[in-house]
Amino acid sequence: MAEHLLVLNAGSSSLKFAAYTLANEVSAARFAGQVEGIGAATHFIARDAQGTRLAERQFEANAAIDHAGAVGLVIEWLERAMDGGIVTAVGHRVVHGGAHFAAPVRLDDSILAELRALVPLAPLHQPHNLAGIDAAMRHFPGVPQVVCFDTAFHRTQPWEAETFALPPRFFAAGIRRYGFHGLSYEYIARSIAAEDAALGAGRLVVAHLGNGASLCAIANGNSMATTMGFTALDGVPMGTRSGSIDPGLVLHMLDTLGMSAAEVAHLLYHDSGLKGMSGISQDVRAIKAAADAGNAAAGQALAHFAYRVRREIGALAAVLGGIDALVFTAGIGENACTLRAAITDGLAFLGIAIDPARNEANANEISPPGAPVRVLVRPTDEERMVALHTRTLLAAN
Repeated sequence: MAEHLLVLNAGSSSLKFAAYTLANEVSAARFAGQVEGIGAATHFIARDAQGTRLAERQFEANAAIDHAGAVGLVIEWLERAMDGGIVTAVGHRVVHGGAHFAAPVRLDDSILAELRALVPLAPLHQPHNLAGIDAAMRHFPGVPQVVCFDTAFHRTQPWEAETFALPPRFFAAGIRRYGFHGLSYEYIARSIAAEDAALGAGRLVVAHLGNGASLCAIANGNSMATTMGFTALDGVPMGTRSGSIDPGLVLHMLDTLGMSAAEVAHLLYHDSGLKGMSGISQDVRAIKAAADAGNAAAGQALAHFAYRVRREIGALAAVLGGIDALVFTAGIGENACTLRAAITDGLAFLGIAIDPARNEANANEISPPGAPVRVLVRPTDEERMVALHTRTLLAAN
């Protein structure tokens, strides 16, 4: 009877899953997939280790499947696909670990209560992470559950990178720059080190560019600075999130424009970024198509996004005292060659350049041969990182 480690990665409207056979080293998942469109027109997809699609199901928009229902769909399908196998451990990605959690932990009631208290710091993600945990605990009573935090990787940042220019009592109370996408950055850092030990020990700027977007300066595998801060709203513009804005603008919205705090929060989290600027969508493919057709707002949204990412690359290179490699990852980073070209345009002073043909082909390395700074394109795998942490933690206990 094969034992499996199940990884759940719950987002705001999706649930990714991966099941690994515990008898083997954690490499490719035996089964993986996602439930998309949770709360709307839900779509379930499952694949095997080779990426072959094994199952697909589209639900009507009125099916009203929530995150708990999505976990149920995954488990129902897995129980058939495992053919007598069982789930003996579950690992979860959790976005916010606060100041307390700097490493993965085995879940218990007290830790779960602490994670619920962090919901206001990651309102788009933490509630859905917790919904996945609650559902898994109901489905697998007594099975060990491990939580891995996106914030944990950034606890190596120095104090000056973590603090805000506020009186010290705020830092002591947990008001600090936490950073996010840590599991993705950790996976990329480990992958680069496995490919090239010298480069892995060097200075990397990693751009995790997807619907959520951030960048991280990594030295010798450790986070030195990142663009997200106290919440996942900070940094570069994202699909629907504004990224960094003048805090005085928030005060102006509240005091002069008469907006409520809830209205401001909805604007900054849901109606800003690429979606808000373009007036079209948060999907870069749709925005680019509109820009190519002459839509000025769409073109401006992409230009602003590229500008902000380019600016952060320069800032993070300064933190590191130079740069040995720039790594693009996540949906936009891995696939949007036009945006990669726009982002790197003007960075020749840092030694950054790309080869147009390699970039167009989404090659693993898109810098010209012999370039002083390597520019790489790498897939990330947060689920595998969670699986590695879960297996290591349970083996040690």
